[in-house]
Amino acid sequence: MSNDQNQNLNEEQNLNEEQVLSENQAPVEEQPKVEEQTPVEEEVPVEEQPKAEEPAPAKEQPKAAKESKEITAQELEAMARELKQTAMELEKKAAALKETTRDRVQELEEELEAAAEGDVDSLHNMEKKGKKGRALEIFGVFAKHNFYANGLTPEELRTTLEDLGPTYVKIGQIMSSRLDLLPESYCTELEKLRQNVQELDPKMARAVIEQETGRKIEDIYSEFHDKPLGSASVGQAHFGVLKDGRKVVTKVQRPFIADMMREDFVLLKKLAKGVSTVGENSDADNQMDLVEVIEEFEKVTEEELDFRVEAANTRYFKENVIEDESKITCPDVIDELTTERIFTMSFVDGYSVSKREKIIEDGFDVEEIGRSIVDSYVHQVLDVGTFHADPHQGNLMIQRENGVPVWIDFGMIGRITQSDIKVIQQLVLAVLEKDVETIANAVLGLGAASPKTNRDRLIEDLDTFMDQYINVTSIDDLDLSRLFEEICTLADKHHIKLPGRFTMLVRSLATIEGVIEQLCPSLNLFEIVSGKLMKRAKDSFNLEQEILSLGKDALEISKKAARIPAQVSDVLKGVARGRTKINLELTGYEELLNKGGDSIKNVVLALFACILFVGSCILSLADISPKAPGGMPAISAIGLIFSIGLAIYTVKNIGKK
Repeated sequence: MSNDQNQNLNEEQNLNEEQVLSENQAPVEEQPKVEEQTPVEEEVPVEEQPKAEEPAPAKEQPKAAKESKEITAQELEAMARELKQTAMELEKKAAALKETTRDRVQELEEELEAAAEGDVDSLHNMEKKGKKGRALEIFGVFAKHNFYANGLTPEELRTTLEDLGPTYVKIGQIMSSRLDLLPESYCTELEKLRQNVQELDPKMARAVIEQETGRKIEDIYSEFHDKPLGSASVGQAHFGVLKDGRKVVTKVQRPFIADMMREDFVLLKKLAKGVSTVGENSDADNQMDLVEVIEEFEKVTEEELDFRVEAANTRYFKENVIEDESKITCPDVIDELTTERIFTMSFVDGYSVSKREKIIEDGFDVEEIGRSIVDSYVHQVLDVGTFHADPHQGNLMIQRENGVPVWIDFGMIGRITQSDIKVIQQLVLAVLEKDVETIANAVLGLGAASPKTNRDRLIEDLDTFMDQYINVTSIDDLDLSRLFEEICTLADKHHIKLPGRFTMLVRSLATIEGVIEQLCPSLNLFEIVSGKLMKRAKDSFNLEQEILSLGKDALEISKKAARIPAQVSDVLKGVARGRTKINLELTGYEELLNKGGDSIKNVVLALFACILFVGSCILSLADISPKAPGGMPAISAIGLIFSIGLAIYTVKNIGKK
């Protein structure tokens, strides 16, 4: 009896569910959600039917089955109502989606018609509409992350850039190596943007290669792997074997990424002009020009969007930087398969230099590898003047066959002039000699001073700065990375704008130091750099030239000394005739004078407000027309209102100070 009732119950439930689905056209996937919301139904699951066959009191079975049947019928009615409501909501969403799709199709048809008819104005209007939508999208993302509340934490900045799209991801990647622009915590968080980048569809990658070369993939490669070796915000790399047997890596740019990023930069610069400056506080001296920062990012990104630039950099390193390929090398460029959007180079069969245990396991000498990397880097900076600007562990590979390190990814390189190197050399030697004046000259020689730069204050800060190097007597004891970072901080404090190539060098030095420290802790990077600097100083020293220079200086001094009596006589004559004027210039008191001027202005405004208020009160007793509502003379009412407003303004102004 119980089995028959359960079977009837299941048939009735299936029939009711089919009727509900037929009436409401609700998807089958929605059924489990409704079942989860009906706990009573779970008491009689289908899987529990065999339990009815176990011995049980015969009198209780009909009662339990009857109760279950009544309860299930009620739940089925509730299910029907909920499914009907869900179906109605889905119909509304489908209608809205259909409407949106129809509008978008209409817009595309209008764009095609305008393009076919050559209607330039219509195209411009549509372009403006698209940019406006993109601007609203950007503001929406920032609003989602509540940037206006308490700013953005490092993690919030990273997630915001990810939501904004590839342009902003690339900006974040560039910013991650710019300690001169962002705090270290932000740079560390932004480095995560280099990981977990979504892969490009292999069909799209193949299409880009075929479009750029004008040939089929099968005609170029005998073997091509759809699975990328790595993905980045701008492109991704694929392994392949050419028809002649050469193993290569082809870097493919993501479709439409260049146009999208250029449009975003145009929009960013317009938005930045409205913001003008950003900074940690309201002090204008501590703010930076946001437009200038964005333009610098745009320049770097524009170079990375043209793969021919990276190919030229790789070729330059191969021909001018690599001295001995048995010690260190870099890939070869495949020119016939390199364009603006694809870059093909020889394949490096190896692994990252970060895998120290793997290097030792393969029988290679980590100290020898580390020495080769450091020698190559120092040669790039001091001898060639062109260096790898992003020498992190992912851009240094170890060949499996022979353990030779390989430089890869030359999308961002730095260049430094010989005059810069001489100034750096002068700076390091001046630190050892505790010569503050020479250090100040070197810092001013590296960068561009502004009208706000005060040399006397700079020297005062340098005196304090030199206290930490009081016991340093050898160049080997100097931490050049830390020294240069402190110089950058001092320059920024005193409004001396250092060139981007120097800040790039500082960041690059810190990066390569971290790589060597992990690979070979016993190897001292700065000892090698210092030794190279001292060797350059000795080689550049010319005794004959120095003696000749000293002779010229002595001759110039003697000429000036010979003119001193005549100049003194002229000054005394001017004093006797009353024509001498003495100009005094106070330095170091600008801030105090500015505060004093502001205080005087506030006092004057307060006095004026008080006088105006008292005068208006006196006038209110006179019988003067015209009259304001209430019988008070209009001129008195105006004076009272103006004096009260002026008083409020003055109090707020004093409160800000």
